[in-house]
Amino acid sequence: MNSTKALYDGMIAIGAGLAAIGCLGGGIGIGTVTGKAVEAIGRQPEARGSVTSTMFIGLAFAEVTSLYALFIALLLIFTKWQ
Repeated sequence: MNSTKALYDGMIAIGAGLAAIGCLGGGIGIGTVTGKAVEAIGRQPEARGSVTSTMFIGLAFAEVTSLYALFIALLLIFTKWQ
């Protein structure tokens, strides 16, 4: 019984760690979106409004995936053995 609990706790820790890796993807995505938007505005300043609005939509999608990954990781960490 005790080894089963240890195995369960280990699997939870591994799953939470793997889910937390999803936060890295959001950070990379946000950096890429912002860099490309700055590059686009530098090349064509008159398109600033359209580029900025599209950038904010891309940032929102990248950020929400990180939040989902963080939520899953926290959910796994605070799961109780029953």
